[in-house]
Amino acid sequence: MGFSDFKKIGEILSAKQSVRSPAYAWQELALTIISELNVPPFKKSAVFKICKDYPKPFIERCLNDTKELAKGQRWKYFFKLISPKKLG
Repeated sequence: MGFSDFKKIGEILSAKQSVRSPAYAWQELALTIISELNVPPFKKSAVFKICKDYPKPFIERCLNDTKELAKGQRWKYFFKLISPKKLG
């Protein structure tokens, strides 16, 4: 086994892909909701808007209620819980 069998350090470092973390806490919450409820691509932006506009405890309560009560497409139930609430 010679030195040519080993990869160069530059090749190893260039192959590494960096994963960027979300800039805000609400983005992390939105990504969690999207993955847990299997939100379809055409509704992902709505989840981000909800997480940005509403308080985190309210969203977490709706998420927990959705997990406990909904069957089938849970993301639809989540949006039904969020929509009638007018905070302010």
